[in-house]
Amino acid sequence: MRVERLKNNAIIKPEGRIDIRNSQELKKKMLQIYDEGYKYVIIDFSEVESIDSSGLGKLLLFQKKLKERDGELKITKINNDYIKKMFKMIHLDKVINIEE
Repeated sequence: MRVERLKNNAIIKPEGRIDIRNSQELKKKMLQIYDEGYKYVIIDFSEVESIDSSGLGKLLLFQKKLKERDGELKITKINNDYIKKMFKMIHLDKVINIEE
């Protein structure tokens, strides 16, 4: 998982699967970025193969924290059709800014 820090936002680039085994690592990276004061965070899904409910939960909690700071979480570059369909099915785009 790579993290790129820019002037106004940070980009987190997870790879492979986001599931119960490693979603805690994603949470740790997101909280680290949050603690550094970033309000706008982008999660680049270009190399993500799948995500389970534990990963989704971490994204939703992080979006809530950023919103409390008047910030925003954005998910970009979803290449996996299954992930796209799942996000639409659960209406994640109503809560998190998703840019395909």
